[in-house]
Amino acid sequence: MSRSGSFSGKCHPNSPETPPRATRLDGLIPAYVEMCITTSALRGNEIIFLTIPNTLLIMTTIKRTGIHYAWVVLAVTFTCLFVASTLRSVPGIIMLSLEHEFHWSRETISGAVSVNLLLFGLAGPFLGRLMDLYGTKAITLIMLTLVTLGAGGSIFMQEPWQLYLFWGVIIGAGSGGTSIVMGSTVVNRWFRQRRGLALGILGAAFSSGQLIFTPIIMNLNIQFGWRAVTLFIALLLGLVVLPLVMIFMANNPGIKGLQPYGDNESAAPEIPPDPNPMRSAMAGPQFWLLAFSFGICGFTTSGLFQTHLITHGIEHGFPEMTMAVSLGVMGATDIAGTVFSGWLCDRFGKRWPLAIYYALRGVSLLLLPYVESTGQLMAFSVVYGLNWLSTVPATSALTADLFGKQNVGVVFGWICFAHQVGAALASYGAGYLHGLFGNYTLAFMTSGLFALAATGLVMKIRE
Repeated sequence: MSRSGSFSGKCHPNSPETPPRATRLDGLIPAYVEMCITTSALRGNEIIFLTIPNTLLIMTTIKRTGIHYAWVVLAVTFTCLFVASTLRSVPGIIMLSLEHEFHWSRETISGAVSVNLLLFGLAGPFLGRLMDLYGTKAITLIMLTLVTLGAGGSIFMQEPWQLYLFWGVIIGAGSGGTSIVMGSTVVNRWFRQRRGLALGILGAAFSSGQLIFTPIIMNLNIQFGWRAVTLFIALLLGLVVLPLVMIFMANNPGIKGLQPYGDNESAAPEIPPDPNPMRSAMAGPQFWLLAFSFGICGFTTSGLFQTHLITHGIEHGFPEMTMAVSLGVMGATDIAGTVFSGWLCDRFGKRWPLAIYYALRGVSLLLLPYVESTGQLMAFSVVYGLNWLSTVPATSALTADLFGKQNVGVVFGWICFAHQVGAALASYGAGYLHGLFGNYTLAFMTSGLFALAATGLVMKIRE
């Protein structure tokens, strides 16, 4: 490509020379466009292209007149969260395989998952603070490397302590760097406008990852065993996500000579993080309302469902692939629900939508023990999926508004820690109750009541 904007380059050797074509969507989001060019350079108004074998992924930015680089960073973050979402689904999928091969109890495996969830949450605020101080890129690369090593090392485990080491400690702590804390830090640094939409898109990364990967890893588990599942994840993280973050991630707009998306001021200096943001945050009730309500969010979602839903369904006569499809349907509807939640937050505020999400979740959980047919299961999956991660854009945006965008990494990190404490309690508690009663009915009913209680907490938040 020349400075004049004309294109030159060869397509496939057997095809005629054809100029590549790039498009954009009103300057809002990067377009994925078919091309037959392998490399280009960024000079002035020129365009960056990244090719992947058999698939061409275009990350475009036009410095002066086109797409803001914030959308490139958002796309890289989306990919990171998209692939990392598989880590949350794996324990529930391979639980029965581990039981059958090693004769470990349900409580033992649930305990390792609880350690994973707890460390995942505990790492969040510390990593968020490090991202606030030193940038997102370096911290994310370190944590991705740790998770990749943990997933690869778990292939060789033979004893319960190794399960706790690899899946509980290493993957649990490392995955804190590929969580919504990372996404919230990125969005609040790169966006002044459309923050709710951007957060909704990143929330949908988890859902779409679940939609795409759950059936794949379930099939790998059935056909080749649980080791194939963990190897698959290690390769995805090490060969796809790490290079993308290394090449395209940028800590803040200033590195690219830009200002945050939607910031029209000629010179907008970046506000440094407060020296001790948690002291002022914890002094008021708003932090605790957000933390307790988000803790209930974790209690009613990841710790309960991603650990125990598949085994619950199998015990009630549903085939393994049917349960995988159920989680996939939740992921598909959650994509729409999470993005729509971001749109609602941008236009109508955060508190009322958040309260409605918890109310719908509570009602759906109270009805779950009475689901008996495939049709009812799929209907439940749609309703529950619509509000699974829709709480994330509202909670993250409220955190930034109440405590400052410059502090969102550490403050939202601690709020996410509350989420993971709830998830860990649900993961272990549901396994414990299953051991006592032989089913998950009490666990689901209790979670439903807690979700209804979260509705009341949210209504007390000052917006």
